[in-house]
Amino acid sequence: MTTIAGSELGTVTTRVPARLDRLPWSRFHWRIVIGLGTVWILDGLEVTIVGAVASRMTEPGSGIHLTSADIGTAAAIYVAGACFGALLFGHLTDRFGRKKLFMVTLAIYVLATVATAFSREPWYFFLARFITGMGIGGEYAAINSAIDELIPARNRGQVDLAINGSYWVGAAVGSLAALLLLDTSIFAADLGWRLAFGIGGVLGIAIMLVRRSVPESPRWLFIHGHEEEAERIVDQIEAEVRAETGRELPEPGEPITVRQRKVIPFTEIARVAMQRYPRRALLGLALFIGQAFLYNAIVFDLGTLLHGFFGVGSGSVPYFMVIFAVANFLGPLLLGRLFDTVGRKPMITGTYLGSAAIAVVLAVLLWNGSLTAWWFFLLVSATFFVASAGASSAYLTVSEVFPMETRALSISLFFAVGTGVGGITGPLLFGQFIHSGNSYLVAIGFIIGAAAMALGGVAEIFFGVRAEQQSLENIARPLTAEEADAEAHKEPSPHAVRDSARPAEVRRAAHEQDRRIAARNARRSTHDRAGSRKYRPGPGTGSAFYSPGMVGSASTASRYSAMADQSLDDEIEQVSKALAEHGPTRREDLERIVRGRSWGPRRFWRALREAVRESRAESLPDDVYAPSGSRTPER
Repeated sequence: MTTIAGSELGTVTTRVPARLDRLPWSRFHWRIVIGLGTVWILDGLEVTIVGAVASRMTEPGSGIHLTSADIGTAAAIYVAGACFGALLFGHLTDRFGRKKLFMVTLAIYVLATVATAFSREPWYFFLARFITGMGIGGEYAAINSAIDELIPARNRGQVDLAINGSYWVGAAVGSLAALLLLDTSIFAADLGWRLAFGIGGVLGIAIMLVRRSVPESPRWLFIHGHEEEAERIVDQIEAEVRAETGRELPEPGEPITVRQRKVIPFTEIARVAMQRYPRRALLGLALFIGQAFLYNAIVFDLGTLLHGFFGVGSGSVPYFMVIFAVANFLGPLLLGRLFDTVGRKPMITGTYLGSAAIAVVLAVLLWNGSLTAWWFFLLVSATFFVASAGASSAYLTVSEVFPMETRALSISLFFAVGTGVGGITGPLLFGQFIHSGNSYLVAIGFIIGAAAMALGGVAEIFFGVRAEQQSLENIARPLTAEEADAEAHKEPSPHAVRDSARPAEVRRAAHEQDRRIAARNARRSTHDRAGSRKYRPGPGTGSAFYSPGMVGSASTASRYSAMADQSLDDEIEQVSKALAEHGPTRREDLERIVRGRSWGPRRFWRALREAVRESRAESLPDDVYAPSGSRTPER
């Protein structure tokens, strides 16, 4: 429960973040994915249709006169609108809440998309694209912040990447739809592309109806003086999960104490981002500039590039776009799990540098004139298979590594600045290169894009944060929590008073868990420092994890650092008790008994491995496990 010290907007102690992070995956989380994440499908549908029909809009009889350079200009204007919308609506999202703003931004997006269908002059088309960009820029801030605050920590990376990657599901659907819409035997040359924008508006309305059932972020609510509503929402979520799973939820982790504030000035938010976390600020800029340049330059101009340099007809471009979209979706879908298991730093670094390397190979072959249309396209698809996971991780990174009160604005700020630098210059530059008809200039454009991605990879090496499976409050401590710490020096902590009244058996159980965690971390630390294992990438040691912003408040840092270790210990306990009750059990049956799939990617496997290492389980032939009391722990 939440307790308050002082006036209406005083100091509040709450377990809301810990309660949300310890939830198993459930239908509630699927509703979040559908209600919030499906807008990227809509965005992918529209943007890809623009790319697919771009060549048609430059042809006589299209009902609007645009050149290939105008297509690049329109793309740059769209991105400029997204940057402006991100800054405007990002600030409003942190001030007025996630839900209010993600309804407003979707409405703007839908109206502007439909308006685009009525374009007859370039200036009108440019204006409609700018307003559409405003809506999608606001969506980036409101949606990513809401998703990350509602998804459990152990699943956050994979889910965030998959949702951002779902953009390419819409892209594939849009490409298939374009096959029909560009068929002049079905639709007139000046009608098909207009229907494409109208369809996007209809789908947006359907998403808006689903989105109405998504709750406001409880994390935002308790900071802004609505702690009772936050508790009510979490109570409802927990009741739904209990009814679905048929079992009680594990005890949540430690509470957090914050000083509530209605409004946090923009100047304070900007100061925190730039002064307290300058390395993270540079990281966010590098990641966004790299992915924005490469993506906006190629995606918006891919249709005209295939049409102008490889002789692909405008009616055939959608076939290529379908394959391109599938490659982009498979990237975060197949690689996303590794961001939560292998770790953020090695995966972000690998995807950025890997896509840059493939882009350089493509540029060299294009320069030599040795590429056919299909070989060119396969290399582009390989580049973006890898780059897609990296691009999605840019949004995940800036959402995770800054304090809760600044989350939406941080996303919008780095999106706007990074995309303004890379996302506007990329389409403008590539549009002019393509319009020139010079393949050497296009090759140089790919090299510039590769360099921008490589910059992001290098920044991750030096400035990356190991945020996998960590509570958001652990990665970046809330600003209001620091204010509460200052108050704690003046008056007793409600949490401390409550802890002293806990039953003796509960305190003994907590102390025993602490002992197990300490022994486990000591063994793991010794093991990881041996030989070449000290260079192994992956998650940091649980309780040894400290956010740079937590220096000076070790007690608060420690309790949030321990959340991941406590979850692992609870899972090992469930495995051990299940084996003691059921005896020798096949691994898949054991996973079903403890409902290990609800724990998140690879968490059951990790708990089982640790149980064997600690002689709490024994591995038998044929993938069978049994309780063990005789084996010595592995060294």
